[in-house]
This record gives sequence, structure tokens and C-alpha cells, in this order.
Amino acid sequence: QVELVESGGGLVQAGGSLRLSCAASGRTFSKSGMGWFRHTPGKQREFVAAITWDDDSIYYAKSVKGRFRISRDNAKNTVFLQMNSLKPEDTAVYYCAADPPPYGTMPDRQYTYAYWGQGTQVTVSS
Repeated sequence: QVELVESGGGLVQAGGSLRLSCAASGRTFSKSGMGWFRHTPGKQREFVAAITWDDDSIYYAKSVKGRFRISRDNAKNTVFLQMNSLKPEDTAVYYCAADPPPYGTMPDRQYTYAYWGQGTQVTVSS
């Protein structure tokens, strides 16, 4: 029902910026909570940011708060992750995920999300 495709990843130097996009298909997108997670080999996939379907609430991991910004454009069925002041520790594959109704209550948990994109690689050099 929902297909997610991430884009915008790439190689950037420390201190630089990238803007990730997640294009979604499906009629339920505008009613879905959306999240971003990331995974680095040897580490567990971790929560990055989340936004409710109506922009009522936004959540960030402590490691990215103040540097990253999540937003969505429901008219374009797209969620964004603006990443500023990037650090080598931000290097990971970034995934977007969708939480359609009935909504989960834990936006920072993987099990909350029913749909996942294929991921986009972000590499930050020092």
C-alpha cells in the first residue's frame, strides 16, 4: 500500500550539509506518521527523527537535535531530513519509515513503522 524511496545521500565533508528526501506513494501517506532511522555496520539501527501526520509533534534523537530538521510536504507526498553540521559519526545508511493508522505510540521504536524505504548512504569524511 505504501512505497518509500529515499534520495539525497552522498559524500560530504565534516561540517557540511545534506538534504534527504523520501518520496511516498499510497493514499495513506498524508495520514501516516513518518520517521528516519540510520544504520552503521556493527551498530544497531537507531532512531533519528520522527514527525506526526499533522505536524503536531516532532521528535529527535539527542545526537542530532539542533543539527537535523525533519519536515514533510503532504501535497508532494514527501518527507525531508535536513542535515547540517554533519559529523563523521553521522555516516550511515538512512532509512525513512511510515506509520499508518492505527498509530503507534513510540515514534523512536522500529516496530512502530509498517513500511520502510531501501535506504540512502550518507558518508561524512573528517
